Amino acid sequence: MKYPICKTGDVPLEGEARILPFFSREVRAWHVYARIRAAAKLCLHRVAQTECKGGAFVCPWHGARFEMTNGQRLDGPVPAGARLMFLPTRIVGGELLYV
Repeated sequence: MKYPICKTGDVPLEGEARILPFFSREVRAWHVYARIRAAAKLCLHRVAQTECKGGAFVCPWHGARFEMTNGQRLDGPVPAGARLMFLPTRIVGGELLYV
């Protein structure tokens, strides 16, 4: 199943993320190293809505920080080795698709 997330032109340049609807939830899409990535918008420890700050995704509740390139935990109250949930995507015809 392929599900369109957005047009590639709708995704902001590196350092910023766009929040998009996805199956009655929200995901983020962003550029990193000339590639578009998409991930769930939720922190792992308390399911808070993360924010894009200083080149990382940050939980506003307890300050957990996650790497934008791979979702890996940088620091905060989540287990070492934890990652945000990234979506498998592909670009086809100028659209970012969930595949």
